Amino acid sequence: MDASRVTETTRYSAEDIQVLQGREAVRRRPGMYIGSTDQRGLHHLVYEIVDNAVDEAMAGHCTRAKVVVRSDNSVEITDDGRGIPVEMHPVTGLSALETVLTTLHAGAKFGGGSYKVSGGLHGVGASVVNFLSKELRVEVKRDGQRWVQEFTRGQRNGPVEAVGKSSGHGTTISFTPDEQIFTDEGFDFHILSQRFKEMAYLNPGFRITLKFESTNDQCDYLFEGGITSYVEELNNSREALHPVIYFSKTIEGTQVDAALQYTTNVSEYSYAFANCIHTIEGGTHVTGLRAGLTRVINDFARKQKLVKEDASNLSGDDVREGLTSVLSVKMLDPQFEGQTKAKLGNADVKPVVESAVAEFLTIYLEDHPIEAKRIVERCVLAQKAREAARKARELVIRKNALDGSGLPGKLADCSERDPAKSELFIVEGPSAGGSAKEGRDRRFQAILPLRGKILNVEKILYPSGRDKVVMSPETNGNGSGTMDGANGNGFLAEKARLEKLLSHEEIRVLITAIGGGFGSDFDLDKLRYHRVIIMTDADVDGSHIRTLLLTFFFHNMLPLIENGHLFIAQPPLYRVQQGKTVHYTYTEGQQEGLMKQLEGKRLDLQRYKGLGEMNPDQLWDTTLNPEIRTLLQVAMEQTDVADEEFRRLMGAEVEPRKKFIFEHASQVKNLDV
Repeated sequence: MDASRVTETTRYSAEDIQVLQGREAVRRRPGMYIGSTDQRGLHHLVYEIVDNAVDEAMAGHCTRAKVVVRSDNSVEITDDGRGIPVEMHPVTGLSALETVLTTLHAGAKFGGGSYKVSGGLHGVGASVVNFLSKELRVEVKRDGQRWVQEFTRGQRNGPVEAVGKSSGHGTTISFTPDEQIFTDEGFDFHILSQRFKEMAYLNPGFRITLKFESTNDQCDYLFEGGITSYVEELNNSREALHPVIYFSKTIEGTQVDAALQYTTNVSEYSYAFANCIHTIEGGTHVTGLRAGLTRVINDFARKQKLVKEDASNLSGDDVREGLTSVLSVKMLDPQFEGQTKAKLGNADVKPVVESAVAEFLTIYLEDHPIEAKRIVERCVLAQKAREAARKARELVIRKNALDGSGLPGKLADCSERDPAKSELFIVEGPSAGGSAKEGRDRRFQAILPLRGKILNVEKILYPSGRDKVVMSPETNGNGSGTMDGANGNGFLAEKARLEKLLSHEEIRVLITAIGGGFGSDFDLDKLRYHRVIIMTDADVDGSHIRTLLLTFFFHNMLPLIENGHLFIAQPPLYRVQQGKTVHYTYTEGQQEGLMKQLEGKRLDLQRYKGLGEMNPDQLWDTTLNPEIRTLLQVAMEQTDVADEEFRRLMGAEVEPRKKFIFEHASQVKNLDV
């Protein structure tokens, strides 16, 4: 390259390399440390501090933690642990307290001296919370003294100071999330309380309380029965086939605790924890549990001749159908994938858990023949039902010609053929479809207008309101039972359900347009669009259609949600014109604020009753244009919680829905009648 052609803008030298350290690195890229800056990241701040109290509890030095969410969105967390040390740190030259709160990778959990078992091994939790808080105050009770230090956006306001005597011990941290970082409106009581309930179950004798000052919601958790009580609580509304199976075993320094119980439900509900951290994405400990479970049940079924000699082995899906399980492993050095600790990565944990499960479960099945036979029959029934479903699905799909050979005529497709660059808008009715088709960017945006409301698939899949299979008291000697709803013929039952599902034209159109298939055969690699966007009117009917679509996607295209391909568009509620200036507002609150701001001026106000009232250019400017639009990504943290919610709101049983309406009627802010 000709040196004379190098300009200042093209020079690349060591001076161009930026080094972000500590506070600046966290504030510049918070998602690397807490996952996101939405509500999930906001909650993660609380988890990081509470996890420290749980670590103290696992070490035997803490019996309780109290969390208070103030009306101003600040949080106060108090525990009765030993209290963070305040003496001078030999390396940093700061107090140990300030070192923990201002230095990444500083903590007492690396060497194993203070904590044999800990969830917070990265040493960044407390400091990250400090860096992402507008204000943080810490008070330590230790050695008969009270010590206090305060920070603003991670920078200390002064050194730690002794402010008086203390008869107790522990740590209180109060922080206010920085509004410059977090965009979400606030904390959610239900999400926090669910997490704290899990912590209490995993640490028998440890009490944790939560209170929201603004709503006066509060909870208090203390469980002596541990994860056995957890499984019993999870199966409270389900029909169990046997008492909870619990075991605890320590192998090579890793403690494995597991509680298992089979039910008549067809869904699996599994929870896995590593050092009391909920690993929502699983990991090597979950792989070990599944491998051990599948191997032992197959071996036992063969040995006891509960399956035919020429029959195929039970699959992992067969063995886990109807299973509710809680797995907890505690080890010296867990390796989590990412700071948010969603997945355990220790390779050596898999054989440890598999060995522990295999050893205990083998003995249990041999010592409890009645329970063992019920479990094996349940698994064999799942295998038969799965095979029946596969055959029925193939037959019904052939009958309805859902092979992707032809696209529905109402679909206005895009010219882009790369699914990663394409998006599909599912809109309500031909009027909205017309505006969307004219207003879209035809290169990458496809429009699919639906006629009316689609079928409520919750009632089709579970007409009785429960996804229960009936175990016949009489078996044929091969461990088979009868399937509910088809006089013992699972094939006919599944075939009838699928035919009813696919007889609905709008559902067939949806499946064909999206291109990934449906049900257990859904294939992400066959998706025609990587963004599937629900765009309905901002009224009661629109909300109902959106809920029906979400119900359909949850039951028939779950990977679409799990892999972040499903979105909800946010069209405006109001258009306000002042002269040549046009404003759009998306909530009643925004509209009230705008009207106060423009008060006294001549305005042209329009409330959109439906997308069809919007001109194509207005729809583009507010809802379709990727540069300025707002999309809500549909995400799901716990499948079982979502399943129960769909069952309650959309299921065949009226009483749970009626109870929900009565409980939440007073919370309705904008009632559209």
